Amino acid sequence: MLRFPAFRNRLLAAAAFVLVLAPAGVPAHAVSKEIVELQTQVQQLLDMVQRLQSTLDTRFGVLQNLSQQTADEANQMTAAVNDLQKKLAAQSDALNGKLDAASGQTQSLNDSVDELKTRIDKLSKTVQDLQAQLQNIQSQPPGTASPGSGATPAPQGDSSQQPSGNTPPPGIFPPPGGQSANTPSTPSAPQTPPLQETFQAAVRDYNAARYPLAASEFGDVVHYYPLDDLAGTAQFYLGEIAYQQQDYAKAINDYNAVLEGFAGNAKAPAAQLHKGEALLAQNKRDAGIRELRLLIQRHPQTPEAARARSRLNGMGVRISASADH
Repeated sequence: MLRFPAFRNRLLAAAAFVLVLAPAGVPAHAVSKEIVELQTQVQQLLDMVQRLQSTLDTRFGVLQNLSQQTADEANQMTAAVNDLQKKLAAQSDALNGKLDAASGQTQSLNDSVDELKTRIDKLSKTVQDLQAQLQNIQSQPPGTASPGSGATPAPQGDSSQQPSGNTPPPGIFPPPGGQSANTPSTPSAPQTPPLQETFQAAVRDYNAARYPLAASEFGDVVHYYPLDDLAGTAQFYLGEIAYQQQDYAKAINDYNAVLEGFAGNAKAPAAQLHKGEALLAQNKRDAGIRELRLLIQRHPQTPEAARARSRLNGMGVRISASADH
C-alpha cells in the first residue's frame, strides 16, 4: 500500500529539482516557451496531487471512523452475546434443577403408588382367603363332625338294647360341655412370633454371621407380617444373606421381591444397587449396567446412586442410559 504523504513529498522534490535545473542550463534571457509550459504543467500536477492527497485524507478519516464504530459495535455485540449466554446457562441450570426435583418427586410418588397397590393386592388376597374360610364354615350342616375329629358312630343293633332318648348307657357319663369322650381335643394354632423381637433377633444373628438362623427369623417376619414395613427390610436381608453366601441367583430374586413388593421401603435403593452388583458378579454386564443406571434415574440423590456412579466410572461406562457400553 502506497504511503501518500511520502509519495507527495517525493513528487514535490522532483518538481522543485526541475524548476531549479531548468533555468540553470541556459541563460536567464534564453528561457524558452517550452520551459514555461513545463513549469506550468508541473505546477498543475502538484495541485492535482495536493487535491488528491486531501481527498484521500478525508476518505481515510471517514473509513477510520467507520472502522472504529464497527469495532465498538462488535465489542458491544460480543458483550451482549456473552451476557445472553450466561443468562441462558443460568436458566438452563435452574430448569435442570427443577426437572431433577420434579423427577425425584414423581419417582417417589410412583414408588408410593406401587407400594400402595401391593398392599391393596395383599389385603384383597387376605380378605378373599377369609371369605373362603367363612364360606366353608357356613356350608357345613349343624352338628356335623369335622373330618379327623375321631368321633365313632354308634353301632347299629337291636333298638331294644339301645337306651331310649338322650339317656346315656349305664355307667357312662357325658363329659362336661357335651363333648364326646372319644373326641380328641383340637390342637391349638401355632403361636405368631412377636414382630419387633423376632426382627431384632434376626438382625443380631445376621451381624454375628449366623446366617441360617437369621434367614429363618427374617422369613418369619415376611411370612407372619407381610404388610408391615419391616417385612420389606427383612426381605432385603434375605437377599443380603444369599449374596454373602454367593448364591447370586437367590439374592437377585430376593432383591426383586423388595423392588416389586416394597418399592417405597428405605432399603429399595440398596436392593437395586446390590442387585446390579449380583448381576455383574454373574458376568451379566449389560443387565448389571442397566440396573445401576436405573438406580441413578430413580434415586439420584441417594448414597447408593453415588456408589453406582463410581462403579460405572470405574468400568469406563458413561452414566447416560443412551450411551454405548
